[in-house]
Amino acid sequence: MHIHPPYRALAFCLFAFVLNAYTQSPGIVLADNGASAYQIVIADEPADEEYRAATELQFYLEKMSGVQLPIVQYSEKEEAPAIWVGDFGDGEGLKEHQVRIQEKDGNLMIRGGHPRSTLFAAYTFLEDILGRRFYSPDVEKVPRLSGIEIPKGLNYDYTPPITTRTVHSKLYYDNPFFADKRKVTHEAFPNYVPEARVHTFHHFVPESQYYSDHPEYYALREGRRIPTQLCLTNPEVLKLVKDSVAALLERYPEAQVISVSQDDNQQYCQCEACSAIDEREGAPSGSLIAFVNEVAAAFPDKTISTLAYQYTRKAPLHLKPAENVLITLCSIECDRSAPIAQNCQDFTRDLIAWGKKTDKIRIWDYTTQFTNFLAPFPNLRTLQPNIQLFAANNAEWIFEQHSNQPSELFELRSYLTAKLLWNPDVNVDTIMKDFLDGYYEEAGAYIGKYISTVHDALAADPGFFLFLYGDPSQAFDSFLKPELLQRYGRWMDEAEQAVAHKPAVLERVKIARLSIDYAILEASRQQLSDEFSLVEKAADGQLGTPAKLSQRLKNFQEVAGRAGITYMNEMGYSVEEYVQFYEFTLERAKQVNKARNHPVTLLEKPKKYANENPQALTDGALGGSSFYANWLGFEGNNLEAVIDLEEAMEFSEISSAFLQVVNHIVFFPEKVSYYYSVDGKDFVLLGHIPNARPLERNSKVNDIQNFSLSFDPVKGRYIKVKGENLGQAPIWHHGAGLPAWIFADEVMVR
Repeated sequence: MHIHPPYRALAFCLFAFVLNAYTQSPGIVLADNGASAYQIVIADEPADEEYRAATELQFYLEKMSGVQLPIVQYSEKEEAPAIWVGDFGDGEGLKEHQVRIQEKDGNLMIRGGHPRSTLFAAYTFLEDILGRRFYSPDVEKVPRLSGIEIPKGLNYDYTPPITTRTVHSKLYYDNPFFADKRKVTHEAFPNYVPEARVHTFHHFVPESQYYSDHPEYYALREGRRIPTQLCLTNPEVLKLVKDSVAALLERYPEAQVISVSQDDNQQYCQCEACSAIDEREGAPSGSLIAFVNEVAAAFPDKTISTLAYQYTRKAPLHLKPAENVLITLCSIECDRSAPIAQNCQDFTRDLIAWGKKTDKIRIWDYTTQFTNFLAPFPNLRTLQPNIQLFAANNAEWIFEQHSNQPSELFELRSYLTAKLLWNPDVNVDTIMKDFLDGYYEEAGAYIGKYISTVHDALAADPGFFLFLYGDPSQAFDSFLKPELLQRYGRWMDEAEQAVAHKPAVLERVKIARLSIDYAILEASRQQLSDEFSLVEKAADGQLGTPAKLSQRLKNFQEVAGRAGITYMNEMGYSVEEYVQFYEFTLERAKQVNKARNHPVTLLEKPKKYANENPQALTDGALGGSSFYANWLGFEGNNLEAVIDLEEAMEFSEISSAFLQVVNHIVFFPEKVSYYYSVDGKDFVLLGHIPNARPLERNSKVNDIQNFSLSFDPVKGRYIKVKGENLGQAPIWHHGAGLPAWIFADEVMVR
């Protein structure tokens, strides 16, 4: 990083200087009262990005001052002061990513060590020096100035420490010009072979093609070959992978990077040969690096990317990645409630260890809750220290995996993350306030209150693990406790009132409050209190849906629809499906459940979730799309539960809902059976309900199914429910050989 000392002090006050230039010491006047003596000079044959830098300067300077500066080529320039944009072959010798903005003898020089850097220099001048703001693709702030003046001796010289900056956000991927304004890449994997970006083993040696005839190509686990990962010491596997890589590089000759990387599971090969390397190297990364180095040797002019991810995150003791191997180090396991250096010290040690072996490290970091995009996720205070940690350890390529699809405070998160990737040492509080005031205008202060309070509440709960694959239900006694949710809701009401006269800004606020509304909807699903409940009792004793809850769900659906928000999570669970199932949940909640709050005895042991509490099956709280949300889980065994109604009752229908999350080895039961008994000893079968959606390769990843049985009325005191587990993940699944889960929520008896 190179910032000349005069500019470091100038950085925070330069815009104020420009605005007040006419009451301070004279500077260089670029425009005054709609007139200018300046021209914009470009090379006779400028690169595309240099020409765009000039046109962007012309466009925005006119919007700010009312005067359009002419763009002229070097050979046609007039004898007049100029804004020089780009490379004029004058021997400046800037490095590729370096940007420089200088005043020289009344001229303004805007340039970079590469045409793209020149474009970034132009946007830096507009934003950091003239006060132009680029908040989102369709929200910008243009200061209207009677004159534009810059200081004499202006000398801004900066080289970003992170040279490839990616924020996984559709705001950038769908709007490449906006990505340039924020100085981030247009795509997630720039210069990669499109068909080989990550988790590529199964692409190179597909199970459907090779497993039946050559099981030895795949991982040995507990004496059985399964197609979860490749056997990395099998010479035929190496040949197949090299052939596949060669074919892809021939198909995409312009690509510079191809991924040769493990699939997304931890079922790596434990055969004798692979294990010997891993034991020698002290980690399963040993056999991976040995394999990838051999692939890389065959393609010395290309970069071979591989993962240091989960079981391969720890660096090998002795092996070093080849010169053309790029290590993509992933922080997926880390607690996001505090900086990685504080709460994820194992990752920090791994980062340092890899840094001693190679200077080619790409960080794959994570910044949202992938199971609930719209959930409040108070990790904004960790973004800066984490990026600073990466930069301090020579990670010049950082991929911040945001949600891509809209998520909580999507525009703010995308903006702030890009700012930090460009300069990890910016003042985050200043950036946040500027964005909130600029994007949400008068409502910004209220949204700022929410942001501060939700982060303070998390900080006050140091034992809370803020997980990428968590659920709002985990925080209902923490930063989403009922009294806080009520406060957040009031602030969002006040935010809307503050901009009620500005329809466009009001819509931004409505989108921002989706996260609070989602948290309240989920809190109501849990029946946390009278304020957060799925039902209310009418004067006639009938149960109905609270009007406020119905309106909240309707608003949620309508605002999401207008905003183009389609998905609730990375598994493709849609907003439409969420609303439909919530409406189904509201109908379930209104029904009188004869099993409600009655004792449950489990005949099979649950594991981990819902506190392993049998009463989760009759407590009135209904499950959502995540297995954290009031689902009772069973790993590898069946659900078998007996509910004691505590007196003999007549009933004619029993139902229970089950969850499916295919990528987490959570499947629907093969069938659900219902029984009843008078004495709790002798049970009579009422019927079986088969799984209407059996597991297949193309099964819906995130799904909920209700297993309902109707029958002629019977009278009994005890009800038995049995959900039959699939047992193990099928051979084609990435969890092949691992025990399957089933998750059940409320048992309804009517």
